[in-house]
Amino acid sequence: MRKNTLISYNPFFFIPFMLWVVTGGVLLLNYSNKDLFFFINSRHTEQLDVFMYYTTWVGEGVIIVSVLSALMLFPRFRTWQYFFSALLCNLLPFFIQQGIKSYYDSPRPINYFKHAEWIHRAKEWPELLYRSYPSGHTAGAFCFLCFLSLCLPRRYRYIGLILFIIAMVVGYSRVYLSAHFFADIYAGSIVGTVFCILIYSVVAALQTRFSKKKGTFI
Repeated sequence: MRKNTLISYNPFFFIPFMLWVVTGGVLLLNYSNKDLFFFINSRHTEQLDVFMYYTTWVGEGVIIVSVLSALMLFPRFRTWQYFFSALLCNLLPFFIQQGIKSYYDSPRPINYFKHAEWIHRAKEWPELLYRSYPSGHTAGAFCFLCFLSLCLPRRYRYIGLILFIIAMVVGYSRVYLSAHFFADIYAGSIVGTVFCILIYSVVAALQTRFSKKKGTFI
């Protein structure tokens, strides 16, 4: 019988994520949201403006759905297990973070600071005013990239670290683009990662229990 290779986390993604949770929590305890926003948003260049504007797209649904769908072109991902895992791991956290957004309905930085002149913002960037907490792009990116890290073959688990770094850059871009506060991306990263791992673990457990052929897509 083939050994089941489904696991509940990729250490190359999960361990850096835990370090981020601790570091981000310490920063929030010692600095205000305004201070952290100003520190990131005020350090900008023309090159970073372009890079951050396009990097933030990684957290958008169109990109996430396109990549997850494209993977099904490969035989090893053309399974019901992959389909349901990809669907649930990325869709349920989306509804969760949207529910939290609606509950708090927090003002975005531009609205909170009353369009202050010191805020760095390019004209082509969308002007977002409400539903700031948590960051949907950050939650989407962490959920999406965490899921990809869980789909990596064991010999390529180390790529999980690269995926984590990309997720962090997406979160950073949301503050850089004046769309969110630090607390927003911090909460978004936790929502996206934690619920992705929980849902993935449940799906993996169900697959192990009800599928005669275990580990069909990992």
